[in-house]
Amino acid sequence: MNATSDRQYAGKLTAANRALDMISDGARVGLGSGSTADIFIDLLAARVRGDGLRVSAVATSRRTEQRAAEAGLKLFDLSDLVSLDITVDGADEFTRDLKLIKGGGGALLREKIVADSSSLMIVIADSTKYVEELGDFPLPIEVDKFGWKATSKKISKLLEKAGYRSRMIKRRMSGEKVFLTDGGNFVLDAHLAKINEPKILGRRLNAIPGVVETGLFINQCKLLIEGFPDGTVREWHK
Repeated sequence: MNATSDRQYAGKLTAANRALDMISDGARVGLGSGSTADIFIDLLAARVRGDGLRVSAVATSRRTEQRAAEAGLKLFDLSDLVSLDITVDGADEFTRDLKLIKGGGGALLREKIVADSSSLMIVIADSTKYVEELGDFPLPIEVDKFGWKATSKKISKLLEKAGYRSRMIKRRMSGEKVFLTDGGNFVLDAHLAKINEPKILGRRLNAIPGVVETGLFINQCKLLIEGFPDGTVREWHK
């Protein structure tokens, strides 16, 4: 790691440790996807092994499921538990009013389903994820493979009508192959620079046939823990 990545890791670790303090014995826990969520999973598994903490976990992606299983966590299908006490996940961007962009790893649909099934969603992030306005990070839009070019064209027209001059849309790739979500869908990354009225944009995008879900998380997160390299945290509440 270089100095910057070292500081980011330290911030992520600080936030993950704080979230771990909020997990009670017997809790039903949603496990997010991504590098910050990975840290939390490892810490949670260590508590389960070392302290006998009992949790029932639901993973938001196959990658998370594999990591959690290898760490020794007891995993369930969301259909078996129906509802969760708490979900801990990361974010690609967040604002002071807890609007988020998620989906950089491509698990946005399952992350949103799990978050919506939880009594509390906690987001953990290092300070580099804070922004005044969403949009610098490309907005992931999960779309059905069928007719995806037509869906992409409709998205572009919507963005044009909404006044987005910068609206480059790219189908996500994984190396030389097209990236597929766990549900077998494509992801279109919309490079918008700045997102105006994200709640309205999310609703309009979701109304387009072919759009499965967007990476705009507007009302899901009620608590965000921002971790700093010096071991301190700042909690953002909604």
